[in-house]
Amino acid sequence: MEFTSVNKLYQEAFKKNWDRPAISNYHGETLHYKDVARRMEKLHIMFEECGLQKGDKVAICSRNQANWAVTFLAIMTYGAVPVPLLHEFKSANIHHLVNHSEAKILFVDDVIWEGLSETEMPDLHAIIQVNTFKILFASDEKIVEAKTHLNELFGRKYPEAFTPDCLDYYEDSEDELAVINYTSGTSGFSKGVMIPYRAILSNLQFGKKVLPQLNNKSKVVSMLPCAHMYGLMFEVLYELSVGCHVHFLSRLPSPKIIMQALAEVKPNIVIAVPLVIEKIYKTKVKPILEKEGIKFLMKVPGLDQIVLNKVKTELINAFGGEFYEVIIGGAAFNKEVEAFFKRMGFPFTVGYGMTECAPIITYDDWKEEKLYSCGKAAPNMEVRIASADPINIPGEIQVKGANVFLGYYKNETATSEVFTEDGWFRTGDMGVLDADGSLFIKGRTKCMILGPSGQNIYPEEVETVLNSQPYVVDSLVIEDDGGLTALIYPDFQQGAKDGMDQRAFLQYIKDQLPEWNKELPNYAKLKKIEVMSEDFERTPKKSIKRYLYQRN
Repeated sequence: MEFTSVNKLYQEAFKKNWDRPAISNYHGETLHYKDVARRMEKLHIMFEECGLQKGDKVAICSRNQANWAVTFLAIMTYGAVPVPLLHEFKSANIHHLVNHSEAKILFVDDVIWEGLSETEMPDLHAIIQVNTFKILFASDEKIVEAKTHLNELFGRKYPEAFTPDCLDYYEDSEDELAVINYTSGTSGFSKGVMIPYRAILSNLQFGKKVLPQLNNKSKVVSMLPCAHMYGLMFEVLYELSVGCHVHFLSRLPSPKIIMQALAEVKPNIVIAVPLVIEKIYKTKVKPILEKEGIKFLMKVPGLDQIVLNKVKTELINAFGGEFYEVIIGGAAFNKEVEAFFKRMGFPFTVGYGMTECAPIITYDDWKEEKLYSCGKAAPNMEVRIASADPINIPGEIQVKGANVFLGYYKNETATSEVFTEDGWFRTGDMGVLDADGSLFIKGRTKCMILGPSGQNIYPEEVETVLNSQPYVVDSLVIEDDGGLTALIYPDFQQGAKDGMDQRAFLQYIKDQLPEWNKELPNYAKLKKIEVMSEDFERTPKKSIKRYLYQRN
């Protein structure tokens, strides 16, 4: 991969699309590329006044919004290192990560700021409100003075006019640190993933190769957290590098709000996590398929396809009707839902990635991808399975290439543990590769349970069976006193609609144990069912935080 400066790519994209819309808050303000460039330039002036040096860290902790993207790009194009923090982190964790990252400036929204204290983050030079760029705290009066006279300082720097030719962004190099992204995974410990510029560039090149149809007339809805690498790279960074118009869902992105926004914006690509698609399937599609007349039609060859085509058309229209494909990633996809969507011919594909690869590892176009696979190795990447028989016997998925990170910030022990002696990154996921190079994921190595006869049990595969059962919203299978226990979060609302009081409903779920076990192999049969009164605690990707529920 011949290296090209990422920041210079944005410089050219902004010049080329100067008068086009760049980012909007859904049902709020729209900024054109020239507006974004102007705001970024004003932030550059502020950074200078704050004494920010090239390579210094700047943290951002807020909900998705237009100024989040402005801030991130301003930091990077200045030559500093953005540190996106998930707004769902607890206050104590935010304090810790700001300090751990050695951030000099923190951008925060007003809701999060209410729970924070500048005294807990003593090394900060300034704390700035994201949506207004108001100074919330400054270690030096000079910073407040600069903000007060910012328009004057800007006018002095650009006395004639601020034009595309004024842009001169920091020129980055291949292995230089671009971003520190703190993970919030299912294992419970936040680690600062050091992402180099080559990984950002490689992901941008990947986007250009597999989604050439996206250009400066395209639109995208950003519904995933910007602080997560999947949403950041493929709903924001790639789109702005090719002149797209990004619409941020600045409110909590419930399925209802998401579908409303997709129908209004009519995006040209949809990036989603499985939970969103699965909820749409369970609430919109499954009730139709379970009607008696439809059930009958689905059993008649020829007529079943008419029903499927009608459902597909309605779903495509619900997603806005103008998208090339829905790219699903970030967690395991329910197999029943995936099989149905594939049978229907709905244009979706399942990718695989990790924060440590910024994020893409494997992908295939929806027309090519095999059922239950998550595609083939992305450009600039290699994938191997640590197994004596990678086609038939699952082994750890290991990867190598331009997307792979530099290591964990200030954590050499964790870094050395995730690289093999010959330099491959150990993902911690288990899978197999078929003869064509398509990857099939079996589960997490950390989640794998050793059965009584020495079999490897992947709880995710058992959960796929359980999640397909009536009344099951989600499940988690854990090892419990030598056997398997299923924790079930049921659909209480549907149970009530079907005439069951809560006690009868809970008993009904527990009584399903023999029926559910019939669908499971002997070595993975459940010993017990426990019903959860509330939904599981989740990561921003909506995966269950497994570590909170382990008993052994």
